[in-house]
Amino acid sequence: MAILQTRLPYAPWTHPAARRLPGVMPLAPKDWLFVDDAYGAQMAERARILATQEDDVLACMPCARDAARELLDLVLTQVPQHGFGHQGGAILRPDGVRFVPDPARPLWSLGHLLQADFCILQKPRDGDEHVLTGAVLCFPSSWTLADKLGRALLRIHAPVNSYDAQMGARVQRMFDMIRPEQPLWRANLLRYENPALYQPRREFAPKDKRGDGVYIRSERQVLSRLPASRAVVFAIHTAVVHIDALTPEQRQVVDTNLTHAG
Repeated sequence: MAILQTRLPYAPWTHPAARRLPGVMPLAPKDWLFVDDAYGAQMAERARILATQEDDVLACMPCARDAARELLDLVLTQVPQHGFGHQGGAILRPDGVRFVPDPARPLWSLGHLLQADFCILQKPRDGDEHVLTGAVLCFPSSWTLADKLGRALLRIHAPVNSYDAQMGARVQRMFDMIRPEQPLWRANLLRYENPALYQPRREFAPKDKRGDGVYIRSERQVLSRLPASRAVVFAIHTAVVHIDALTPEQRQVVDTNLTHAG
C-alpha cells in the first residue's frame, strides 16, 4: 500500500535559484524538525523496517556514539513543539503511540520518533572531508547505508555525475561553516513509478526514476551542527505524493524541469 502525503508540504524548487545545486537556504532553528499529515503511516512503516531489517538501515561507528546520544537528547527537548507529549519517561507521539526512548540506542530511538532519517557526519582531525559515521536510514532513495558508511563526502557522491571535485569542495566548505544556531536546508525533486518509501539501491545500479512516473518524491534535507560534539547532522524528511496532488506551480516545474534530482 502506498503511503502518500495529501499534498507536497514543501517545494522550494519552484523558485529557479533553489534548483541550482547545492541550493541550500537558511532555516529557523525551531523549524529543523518536521511533522506532516503522513506521520502515523510513515512511522508504522519505519517500525516495520526497523523490526525486520535493522542491520540494513541502522549503523553507528564507535566514534559517532557520543554524537548520536547528543542528537537524541536535543530532539527530545524539541519535539514538544511539534505535537509530542511527555508521560513520565515515555513520549506520546502525535499519532497517539506511546514510545519509551532508549538512551543506549539513540539512533534506533530517533527512528521511532520522527519521520526523518538522520545521518551523522564527522570530520577526522587529520582529514579534509566529513565522513558518514552513523545513521538511521529507513527511507533510502536509491542508495544503501552499507555502501556509504565510513566514506567521505566526495566518495559518497561518486555515482552523482554533477557532484565533481569542484562541487565537492563547495559542499565541504559549507559543512565546515555550519553553525549550531543556523541550520541549512534544501529539497530535491524526483519522479518515480514506485511510491515505496524504502527503495535501497547498490551503487551504480539502474534507478527506478522515469520521466513518466506518476509519483513525486521530495526530500526535505536539513544540515545542522551539534554544539558539543560538533558533528554535522543530515536530516532527511521524505514526502511522496501522486502527481495529481501537486499545485499548478509545482506541476509546471515537474513537467518542464526535473534536473534538480540530487
